[in-house]
Amino acid sequence: MESTTKPRPKHLGRKIRRMREILGVKQDTVAEELGVTQQTVSNIENTEAVDNATLEKIAGILGVEPEAIKDFDEEQVIYNIQNNHEPKLEGSSQLVNVNYQCTFNPIDKWVEAVEENKRLYEELLKSEREKVAMLEKMLEGRK
Repeated sequence: MESTTKPRPKHLGRKIRRMREILGVKQDTVAEELGVTQQTVSNIENTEAVDNATLEKIAGILGVEPEAIKDFDEEQVIYNIQNNHEPKLEGSSQLVNVNYQCTFNPIDKWVEAVEENKRLYEELLKSEREKVAMLEKMLEGRK
């Protein structure tokens, strides 16, 4: 049996709001760039259909293509974050397997930094001793 119902239209206003929130842009900023009030932007975000000219302007303000807003799928974003950015849980023990592939030993780097600081300190002391010796020599010459 075929369905006679039409697929629900995409709620572009909601997609604009979610894209704006994800990008960290405030309604006031969008309103200022569009030359409208914040309430007008809120109304746009609450409407299901948004005309192409407005969509293009908002996309430009957000720095994305209008198609990115039209095709925005929050479920895909969540899936992407969960599967590409969160640590994987393995087995029933819930062990976290995170491989950062560190190419150096942090302790070795710390020891190197301490040694470098020690060397620089010794150079500074040597320089100060030379200055003191030079000043003492100058004072002896004045006496």
